[in-house]
Amino acid sequence: MKKEKIVIGTRGSDLARTQTGMVAAMVARIAGIPVETIIIKTEGDRIQDVPLHMVEGKGFFTKELEEALLEGRIDLAVHSLKDLPTESPEGLTIAAIPPREKANDLLLVRDGVVNEANPWLLPPNASVGTSSKRRALQIMAMQPDASIKELRGNVPTRIAKLVAGQYDAILLAAAGYRRLSIEPEGYRVVVLEYDDMLPAPGQGALALQTRADDLELLELLKTLHDEATADEVETERRALELLGGGCGMPLGIHAQRQGAALHIQAILGPDEWQLHDAPVFVRAEAAGSTPAEAAQRVIQALTATPKD
Repeated sequence: MKKEKIVIGTRGSDLARTQTGMVAAMVARIAGIPVETIIIKTEGDRIQDVPLHMVEGKGFFTKELEEALLEGRIDLAVHSLKDLPTESPEGLTIAAIPPREKANDLLLVRDGVVNEANPWLLPPNASVGTSSKRRALQIMAMQPDASIKELRGNVPTRIAKLVAGQYDAILLAAAGYRRLSIEPEGYRVVVLEYDDMLPAPGQGALALQTRADDLELLELLKTLHDEATADEVETERRALELLGGGCGMPLGIHAQRQGAALHIQAILGPDEWQLHDAPVFVRAEAAGSTPAEAAQRVIQALTATPKD
């Protein structure tokens, strides 16, 4: 039976609703039928007082959306791919991965503490806000005298805390910041190149998840799929899977398709590393012709290299 409308589920944050709105507009254009968006609260939206690196299990921001798909309450879920576990539940599949935004992280430095002599504008002994072990590990390697302070909340909330003086600087994903079209006010923005900070697996990409038996929607969404992006993020997520980790693992990784080869950079800290420890990590680079080969090679290089 041909669909009369398509129902898309989203989390309720500004960023999630913005990303879902982008996808809904594309789906409405190619489907030619009404598209409805509904908000579904996830555990990650409800629990705001627990640092992300202390959360156990997987699917902290995705489980309730997947349940809504399986129950038939929605037809399509839009996820930030970095939040999505590496395996979909039985009955669900990733139907499309649209072209990726820039995967870089941003460092936002509050006006009044900007240090022009520092390559990242950080003052001495800067207090930097993040709850990500991956980001904390790398900022400590960049700026050893920095102190890490926990930071939760959606993007506008995090920025408001920075401007209010609770932090000297905070770390955010460039993709979300750009999608929200935020104009900097009260702070400076530093784009962190991959040599300084590697992103989370899948960062900057969206995943469009559907029921595996929804053949009509699967066929429709093929037009939104970007093969190069899919290869790059599959490489990163395969590496994460090989390590047995979730989205809280201190793994920074970035793959890029260059002709026939996938080139990949990675940095890995120990699972037991805490936000206030001295940085301990290994770096590695590799290449392969397929996501599986590139991921396997970079993991072999990471696990064979002594930690700094």
